Amino acid sequence: MKLIIFACLAAVALARPQKPDSEAETVLDERSDNGDGNFQYTFETSNGISSSNTGTPGSEGQSNMQGRYSFLLPDGTLAEVSFIADENGFQPSSDLLPVAPPLPAHVPELLRIAEEQRAAGVQF
Repeated sequence: MKLIIFACLAAVALARPQKPDSEAETVLDERSDNGDGNFQYTFETSNGISSSNTGTPGSEGQSNMQGRYSFLLPDGTLAEVSFIADENGFQPSSDLLPVAPPLPAHVPELLRIAEEQRAAGVQF
């Protein structure tokens, strides 16, 4: 009987609602800004969210950034994304991002023919 009561109490304890994201607390917050466009920051929260970025001035007046962020998915696995943001736009990298299928074998040949036609002045 005691074993059944203990098992029920354990089940209730494990099934209790976890802290909602709105109650997450910041556990790490480090920032550095040199005032010249160079900066760095890192933060982490108690619910598994983290981010780390480094910024430098860009050649066209923008801030170039390189960094990563991560968070927990509903199934408990960690989602991680690294990125570069510069003159070429935002370029993320992650196993979670979809990948385009490879081009069919005939496409490079068609592109080469189209380039030859453009060079010869053919217009469509």
